[in-house]
Amino acid sequence: MDLTRATFSGHESFPFRSTWLTKGVTECSRDPSIFTKDEAMVVLGVGKNMVRSIRHWCLATRVLEEDAAVRNNRGRLLRPSAIGGRIFLNERWDPYLEDTATLWLIHWLLATNPDKATTCYYAFSLLREPEFTRRSLESSISTMAQRFPALRVSEHTLRRDVDILIRTYVPSAMATGASPEESLDCPLAELGLIFEVEHRRMYAFSRGPKETLPDAALVFALWDYGQRAGGIRSLSFDELAYGPLSPGAVFKLDEVALAERLDRLSELTSGAWQFSETAGLKQVLILREIDPMEVLRRYYGGLRGRGVGAAA
Repeated sequence: MDLTRATFSGHESFPFRSTWLTKGVTECSRDPSIFTKDEAMVVLGVGKNMVRSIRHWCLATRVLEEDAAVRNNRGRLLRPSAIGGRIFLNERWDPYLEDTATLWLIHWLLATNPDKATTCYYAFSLLREPEFTRRSLESSISTMAQRFPALRVSEHTLRRDVDILIRTYVPSAMATGASPEESLDCPLAELGLIFEVEHRRMYAFSRGPKETLPDAALVFALWDYGQRAGGIRSLSFDELAYGPLSPGAVFKLDEVALAERLDRLSELTSGAWQFSETAGLKQVLILREIDPMEVLRRYYGGLRGRGVGAAA
């Protein structure tokens, strides 16, 4: 993958907090240039550095995007993305991140954004070791960056970015060296994807079935992965389990859990996608196009019908 547009900064050393994406998308929908204005601090209710951080995280999680219709925009005018609008604005699927499904979606959107969240992408898609230290992760990313002459990243910047990755996914009480002012955890820490190995100053990925990950979120991820792959008509199981930017890698699903979920694809997509296992070849067959937003809409609509989760 071409990483000439990699990003290792922009977060101002803050992981995002529970209301930041909501504020960023809501206020940007009212004023696409809000992040360029002095009154942004008052409107968003945070300091200047946090304004920049909110902008960064909204773009990194793909809930905001640059308005491509504006010539020479260069990030001045932003707009809610298709999924950002549905989560926070138009359909208000889960504007306050009350349902874990939304956190899984945001994690997917973040970890599959190499341009804006390079360290997160590397950790979940390219790092093959089950355990790592801050130093080893810094070293691995630095080695990778050296293969791309256009990349310029200092040791200090990379160290801060790895620190933010840890603080994004590991609860502060578990993160070695966490200070009291860091006690407001990022919502993604709730997913339990990375944990600290006790007394070893090492971290490990939690690989397994992910009971809180809804199938609807996996369908969206599969669709997004397929779009990135160029709209091909079949996806091999090995690709989906271990490939860069794949659902298996990003969600840290083991093979058994992934296969069980893929078995349910036909029901979820009304037969448009099917998991096939013929002559030892396991793959997802894409027989017809689907609208992943409709799958998510049914999921969130079901919550409302039961009076739980996002409907609260």
